[in-house]
Amino acid sequence: MSSDRRDFIKKVSLLSSVAITLPSIGMEAQAAPRFNMSGYRAPKLDKVRIAFVGLGNRGTGAVDRYTYIEGVEIVALCDRHEDRVTKHQNFVTNKGFEKPKGFSGDNGWQAMLQEVEIDLLYICTPWDLHTVMAIEGMKAGAHVACEVPIALTVKDCWEVVKVSEATKKHCMMLENCCYDFFEMLTLKMAREGVLGDIIHAEGAYIHDLLDLNFSKTYYDDFWRLKENIRLNGNLYPTHGIGPVAQCMNINRGDVMSSLVAMQTDDFHMADTARELAAKDATFQQFVGKKFRGNMNTTLIRTEKGKTIMIQHDVTSPRPYSRIHLLSGTKGFAEKYPTQGISLKSYKSGHSFLPEDKVEELREKYTPELVKFIGEQAKKVGGHGGMDFMMDWRLVDCLRNGLPLDQDVYDAAAWSAIVPLSAESVGKNCKTVTFPDFTKGAWRSNTPVDLTLNGGGNTKIRPKVDKDAKQLNV
Repeated sequence: MSSDRRDFIKKVSLLSSVAITLPSIGMEAQAAPRFNMSGYRAPKLDKVRIAFVGLGNRGTGAVDRYTYIEGVEIVALCDRHEDRVTKHQNFVTNKGFEKPKGFSGDNGWQAMLQEVEIDLLYICTPWDLHTVMAIEGMKAGAHVACEVPIALTVKDCWEVVKVSEATKKHCMMLENCCYDFFEMLTLKMAREGVLGDIIHAEGAYIHDLLDLNFSKTYYDDFWRLKENIRLNGNLYPTHGIGPVAQCMNINRGDVMSSLVAMQTDDFHMADTARELAAKDATFQQFVGKKFRGNMNTTLIRTEKGKTIMIQHDVTSPRPYSRIHLLSGTKGFAEKYPTQGISLKSYKSGHSFLPEDKVEELREKYTPELVKFIGEQAKKVGGHGGMDFMMDWRLVDCLRNGLPLDQDVYDAAAWSAIVPLSAESVGKNCKTVTFPDFTKGAWRSNTPVDLTLNGGGNTKIRPKVDKDAKQLNV
């Protein structure tokens, strides 16, 4: 992280240090929620005025996707770099829409919140800015949709929760993997009891990003590489935990209660830094730094005695995997390395079902959302369509006053794995207590409705520019 950005965060005084103060967690858990955002129905918005901050890799794809959703007006764009703002303004106008207001510089997003009336702030900036922007966005009267994670410390997770409750503004973390077609199939199967009681689940983010982390252009000012120096734990848990947490009704019938993490040493990043620095002085700044290890394995136990394993490895040369594994009392499902389903009722406990049986399950248990928008989502793109499905669903819920599929408690709990895993690793794999961000409301919170009841009326513009590309990393 640059010194300018760190000074800015200190000045705003909203983000805390990396240190975790466990006593404060216990104090927070004793108080009842100010307002329970789980299942909250915000007032309907006929038209969603949206502003984007962060126009890099993720922001570019998001702006593109939102031009296909009716009932949305892109009113403002912001990025540190002025040329990116101009580029995206031209992109929007070339699509036939009014030119959004543009803001740039480190403080441009603050000016945007003061000068433009918005209903939804869409945050695609580096991780360390997520919390302060989300909080200020809600205080300015906007709902917030934020790239993962929502925060990097437990204290900031609590702050986001408290502001959402106080303002009654949604704060949704943009965990797109919850909208993957197979993940949604298994979610519907879990809700219908096909797999029985889910007693163990596994998720992961195993993705070789070694070259991209050391790229001079992909992550602005090497921000993601620097986080691999600053944080020594599971840096990116939400792709793995999000879908399985929904299948296990976490925060809506059960809650994560404790965590322990173990991590390998670093076997790639430090060596890569030395090799690159020998040819290019730009990388000298990373020589001698202590990087987080290759593989982090985090184990979580729930209040009801179930377990979850979440892994993170972005440097080892191995195939991409999110694992997505569900083990229930009546069946089993996994996505990687082999996508398959096994059900006790089919007497297939030792093998996967044949494809014709799996197809029968797809026909019966594919959620209404996927059947309604899945093919259009694939055409628009974004990780095979799950990005667009997430965006369309968010807008449809806001326009119809429906609860969001992911609430602020999910954002906080899934993000808290980052600092808690770092704490456990730093204490020689000691078990740490997981805070209950619902403050006990998980006992009565109900699972999110997977149907389109009350919604499904947001139209989609046809995709005409076939050459437009969505990010698939």
